[in-house]
Amino acid sequence: MELLSNVALGLQVAALPQNLLFCFVGVLLGTLIGVLPGIGAVATMAMLLPITFHLPPATSLIMLAGIYYGAQYGGSTTAILVNLPGEANSVATTLDGYAMAQRGRGGAALAIAAIASFVAGTVATVLIVLFGPALASLVLKFGPVEYFSLLLLGLVCSMVLANGSLFKAVVMIAFGMFAGLAGTDANSPMPRLTFGVMELSDGIDFVAVAVGLFGLSEIMLNLEDKPRDVQAVPLRELFPTREELRESAGPTIRGTLLGSVLGVLPGGGALLASFGAYALEKKISKTPERFGQGAVAGVAAPEAANNAGAQTSFIPLLTLGVPSNAIMAVMAGAMTIQGVVPGPQVMTEHAKLFWGMIASMWIGNLMLVILNLPLVGLWVRLLQVPYRLLYPAIVFFCAIGIYSINNRALDVHLAVGIGVLGYLMIKLGFEATPLVLGFILGPMIEENFKRAMLLSGGSLTTFVERPISAGLLFACVLMIGALLLPGVKRTRADALRED
Repeated sequence: MELLSNVALGLQVAALPQNLLFCFVGVLLGTLIGVLPGIGAVATMAMLLPITFHLPPATSLIMLAGIYYGAQYGGSTTAILVNLPGEANSVATTLDGYAMAQRGRGGAALAIAAIASFVAGTVATVLIVLFGPALASLVLKFGPVEYFSLLLLGLVCSMVLANGSLFKAVVMIAFGMFAGLAGTDANSPMPRLTFGVMELSDGIDFVAVAVGLFGLSEIMLNLEDKPRDVQAVPLRELFPTREELRESAGPTIRGTLLGSVLGVLPGGGALLASFGAYALEKKISKTPERFGQGAVAGVAAPEAANNAGAQTSFIPLLTLGVPSNAIMAVMAGAMTIQGVVPGPQVMTEHAKLFWGMIASMWIGNLMLVILNLPLVGLWVRLLQVPYRLLYPAIVFFCAIGIYSINNRALDVHLAVGIGVLGYLMIKLGFEATPLVLGFILGPMIEENFKRAMLLSGGSLTTFVERPISAGLLFACVLMIGALLLPGVKRTRADALRED
């Protein structure tokens, strides 16, 4: 009965006119940036962080969540019609989606992708409702010692799952942690890592970091690309046949289950899920030769998997307080801006926010099904807008938004500097995600370490004496040990050479 009352509370919050409006705005923007290659959900969410500062917490998070899972939908439209995935998670969909479009079944492929995404989003939302409270109640028993070990495990996971060089991932984590620790020490009035700049005594603003690292640096990269000549495959019939629906049922279910599990893992869970679901369907298919030639399963499985993964990636953030990827790090930053500390206390101290955001996910998925098919023509025409006409407006609104939060010109200067740094990092093969996770988790690790030391009288053995903490630290050791295996080292080296 308590679960039903919580769900009813969530629907009541999500159905408020303001929340419905911003949910719609979020999924519409998400679809748009999913369609337009090169912008990305992370960059868009980072750019919109200043706007969320002026909105109620539930409303702002509902909009940002809508952008995230809306981008999963939008990426499939251009992947199918133009062979141009708007999001990395939609790359697997191009393999069979575009082939279906070339055979005159583009409308059916879009409908199957939308249906599979809606089913996956619904199932994943139900899983969050069922397992989120149980996990949060378990984590409520954690003390500073357990939290320190848990957050440390989150950092280790981001390091292990980063692509390419392990050394570069460690450097980015360390750099992010130092940046996150800049400002006044909580236990003393002394500033640290401010280099004599008094404006930094309150720390580096997360919005400046996010916008610079994901927004401005992406714009610089996109300006290097030559403009594409977009030619869309014309639509004939919009609805799939009964046979195509039957063929998509099994792959949709399997993709949903796989994506729901992999989405919880740190790193690119949704991306891994889409390729994993495609590979699974091809392996178990009686006609694997059809894959790449327009197989319905090759569209339904990856679309279901990446949408389920996008939804369940909220579980670690909302229940453990640990962001599992860069997008969840931006969500954590948005929560912090609103004065909401990510973690299990969100469910108890901010029940309306927690259940309202979960209920909005189902409503948002329903909106996306209704939105996507009628607006296909509009999305394809938007692809023909030259990027050189879009980026000045993007930069202009980024600068206004950053300045409006603290009314400090320094934040704009920091965002520009971080954007240039992010551009150079990408050129040198460094990933931004470990840096952002280090920036978010670094202060939390420091705070819980200090508390653990105070409670234990300064004894480090407290981290191995408590069973849960010892288990989490053992998991850290296992993951670091796995990196030393020859096969894993060779795989990372191969990935680095490909980059």
